[in-house]
Amino acid sequence: MKQLMVLFLVLLAAMLWFIRPAKSQVSQPTLEKATLEEINQLWKESAHALNGVNCSSCHQNRKTKALITKPTHDSCQSCHPQAVDTFLLGKHGIRLLEDLPPLTIALAHLPMQVSAQNKLMNCNACHNVHSVNTYQAAVNSCLTCHQDAHSLNYKYSPHAQLFQAEGILPRPSSKSVTCATCHLPRHKFERPDGTTWVGVNHNNTFTLKPRDRMVKDVCMNCHGLEFSYNSIFDDELVKANFNKPPTQDLETLKMIRVLEKKRSNNS
Repeated sequence: MKQLMVLFLVLLAAMLWFIRPAKSQVSQPTLEKATLEEINQLWKESAHALNGVNCSSCHQNRKTKALITKPTHDSCQSCHPQAVDTFLLGKHGIRLLEDLPPLTIALAHLPMQVSAQNKLMNCNACHNVHSVNTYQAAVNSCLTCHQDAHSLNYKYSPHAQLFQAEGILPRPSSKSVTCATCHLPRHKFERPDGTTWVGVNHNNTFTLKPRDRMVKDVCMNCHGLEFSYNSIFDDELVKANFNKPPTQDLETLKMIRVLEKKRSNNS
């Protein structure tokens, strides 16, 4: 009887050995060597590498040390709180703020590229996750998705000519005007200690409505008040992405000039 029991246990152990999960089924996901080398090269030339941000900074949970295969905006927020906080307030990120799945391009109301329909709107929709090159996010990332007339006409605008003249730089020059210059403008933010710094407002809706907010926060950094208002309230000129100077003269501006003339004559 004892021998039968031993034989049974040996057979049971053998069966369990052969039906165990294959090693590949339980191991962590791996990448091809060539892919890893490409990722490593992108990272080595990035701002992350220069600032000591390595793989585990994004791919490891800080509390549990567990592997994060696909970091979300939560990982980005640990270092870029202002960027993520403002991103969540815009159309691109508002669903994440409400604990909903990310916005997909297929849900957009504007004309979009067919090839981008399944793209998820999170940080890496605009930023390459390993090179974190802001040059790409300035124009190219926008045109990967947007196919409306205003977006497509950017390349014919004086703004685009300024951008192209600067060439490929680690980040856009202050002398050029990109999609991000107007739709993700730089703002002054305050630190808890009262000091201030300038950063990008990632709320892509902020300068869209009302239109005159774009004038105050963006246009008048380069243009005069009348030129800016006559441009931003010309629907056809907006559609053409400001490919020429404005031709309209808003009635409000005419009234202001008349009143100003009367005031000058009476003084």
